[in-house]
Amino acid sequence: MIAAAERIPSAKAVVTIAAPFDPRHVLHLIQGAHDIADTPRDVSIGGRPFRIGREFLTSVEGQDQAARLARLKRALLVLHSATDATVGVENARAIFEAAKHPKSFVALDGADHLLTDAEQAQYVAQIIAAWVQPFLGPAMAIDAVPEGHVRVSSTDAKFVQIVESSGHSFIADEPLAMGGSDYGPTPYDLLLSALGTCTAMTIKLIAEKEGIPLTGVSVVLHHSRRHADDCAAAAGGRPQIEVIERRITLQGDLTEAQRMRMLVIADKCPVHRTLESAPVIETRLV
Repeated sequence: MIAAAERIPSAKAVVTIAAPFDPRHVLHLIQGAHDIADTPRDVSIGGRPFRIGREFLTSVEGQDQAARLARLKRALLVLHSATDATVGVENARAIFEAAKHPKSFVALDGADHLLTDAEQAQYVAQIIAAWVQPFLGPAMAIDAVPEGHVRVSSTDAKFVQIVESSGHSFIADEPLAMGGSDYGPTPYDLLLSALGTCTAMTIKLIAEKEGIPLTGVSVVLHHSRRHADDCAAAAGGRPQIEVIERRITLQGDLTEAQRMRMLVIADKCPVHRTLESAPVIETRLV
């Protein structure tokens, strides 16, 4: 973000949490980093898996973060813990000293590198929310979305939508090939996700209730139109046969009868039944 912010006109402020001053810092965390060939491979950084290759190793060399920080022209908040065993607090000092005002530094006493303690993470979130407000201007008053409702709001981007539901928020978009930015799942991805998650939840619930030794379930879905069926239906005035293919994998020592029972249950999940009932969609302007 330090490198990117100056190229993002809408960026108002930058916050770093346990960040290294020099991108090359990451190299000493990667075992055998200098032996990585052109073929990317998985490595562990801070306990999380990442896939890197020679291109990544080359790109972290020669990055002048001090110069970037000097010309950042954004408000900067640096958060770091003196007990961070992954990225030492001296990195925070270097970041802070290289940047110009307005800038702030907050010490996170007792926190680890990934803020795995929930109370520490909440504390950091509260600090950021309070600190950034003057730079963003007055917050918009947005009514909370009632339980069981979903609100979708457009953005300045072509297809990007903000989806709010039951205290959760995420982005929906279209892929690059369709003129979108690929920032989130597509509308049809979300439709398939609703059916897939409901299917998996229902199967697990019934398996547990009936004592079936199911240890896991995976659902893969795909939406398409069956051209042959579509053509046949067109003759009867019923074109565009929509098809959702659902492939279910069951884990566990199940008998064939138990597997067939789970297949029957899949068709009884609430979202499946809603889709098949051809619900009436009532639309009005407010």
